[in-house]
Amino acid sequence: MAASPGLWGGRTAAQRRAERRERLVGAAQEIWIEQGWAAVTMRGVCARTSLNDRYFYEDFADREDLLAAVWDGVRDELIAQISAIVAEDPDRPPLDTLRKTITLVVERVSGDPGWADIIFVRHVGSAVLEQRRIDLLHQATAVLIAAAEPYLVKNIDRTGFRMDTLVGIGGFSELVNAWRSGLLDVSADELIEHSTRIGATLASRYLAAG
Repeated sequence: MAASPGLWGGRTAAQRRAERRERLVGAAQEIWIEQGWAAVTMRGVCARTSLNDRYFYEDFADREDLLAAVWDGVRDELIAQISAIVAEDPDRPPLDTLRKTITLVVERVSGDPGWADIIFVRHVGSAVLEQRRIDLLHQATAVLIAAAEPYLVKNIDRTGFRMDTLVGIGGFSELVNAWRSGLLDVSADELIEHSTRIGATLASRYLAAG
């Protein structure tokens, strides 16, 4: 039987292109984890995937575009996991949701240092990555604010609540980086407990009793 028009190896052109893109992004992520984001190059990912540069430029304008794709994939996974925690039990007290979220992140950082290198480290020299790191802070803030909404006291200071949430998430990020670098000699459980306590302190003026 003759092959279907437009198919090669049983796949359409769009499917083959998507697979090439996935391979390039995967190779870039591997190099990033092994050597840092600055080591990711067009030639490097093409060599690792055995693809020529024509296929690179089929999907990416330049290296920054590729780095952004790697970051976006890691970010989307994290936001999806946090959103799943929020959605799995709508009646869960917000501070319990906070603890589960903190636990998720700390355990992932502990078990997957390469992942943490992508999502937590400052990317000095890459405006694209730094802007994405800042955007993630605001995205995570929005998710937690939405989760707390049903439990807020009436007539709260919305601006103050948002600022305190930003302080909590930004401070947690710096705490995790200090822990990863060895500046904090504490266990994962101690880090989770302390971070949850700080979050509870910041939230106390905004959450209704009970």
